[in-house]
Amino acid sequence: MDAAILVLNAGSSSVKFQLFTRAGERLKRQLKGQIDGIGTHPHLLAKSHGSEVLVDRTWAAGEVGDVPAALAAVLGWLGQQLGGRLPAAVGHRVVHGGIDHAEPVLVDDALLARLDRLVPLAPLHQPNNLAAIRAIRARLPELTQVACFDTAFHRGHSDVAERYAIPQALHDEGVRRYGFHGLSYEYIASVLPKVAPEIAHGRVVVAHLGSGCSLCAIANGKSVDSTMGFTALDGLPMGTRVGQIDPGVLLYLLSEHGWDAQRLQRFLYHDCGLKGLSGLSNDMRDLLASNA
Repeated sequence: MDAAILVLNAGSSSVKFQLFTRAGERLKRQLKGQIDGIGTHPHLLAKSHGSEVLVDRTWAAGEVGDVPAALAAVLGWLGQQLGGRLPAAVGHRVVHGGIDHAEPVLVDDALLARLDRLVPLAPLHQPNNLAAIRAIRARLPELTQVACFDTAFHRGHSDVAERYAIPQALHDEGVRRYGFHGLSYEYIASVLPKVAPEIAHGRVVVAHLGSGCSLCAIANGKSVDSTMGFTALDGLPMGTRVGQIDPGVLLYLLSEHGWDAQRLQRFLYHDCGLKGLSGLSNDMRDLLASNA
């Protein structure tokens, strides 16, 4: 196999991955898979480009208890597929790139320090994204790693779309509407000319629907607005996230219920959305199967 590029999307309970090799000026996917159930029911499943199952393995919970352990399992298995060779590089999905990053960048100590400061703005995702980078650096320090940001596709928004009605000092500090799911939207914009050429260069609204949900307005292949803002809480209701809410509700919970910031954060990120509305689950499969 030619020099390979590994792409990772690390979450709190799963690590998704794909392996590509170069085919002329393009990349050809060789395999894709994920290890999920980290810390509970670890399960590694990977398939070839032709959908042949390459590995289907489970472990006891304690054997793959966190993201670094999951990465070790994935890298160990990939090493066998590559005949002991390393990938040429690893690309990572990183949810928040802040003000500074409108394109992929090489990972170094300074970048990690800057991205650490953005953890409070994406507490469900950023820590796990960075944990994967650090785990690979510890295991394979010579391996080139590249961070690709979900916010980058939206960095060309107009001032009107990006600003809140707040004092200039806070805007300059970085309190602004960033938008998320940008890697998904950027891919969709890149394939629209082939899939739907009649609309690809016009005005399109694209929906990203999953545990996290958002909408993006795209004009001529460029993001012009997004339902998500300063954090990935805003906009549409999601699996466990609240979506748009009157800030007065939050002030009410703080003043009348005596909640602190930690409890409020837990509420907004973990107890709302489909889970809060149903009182049952954030998993649509559970909701469809329920008679409640």
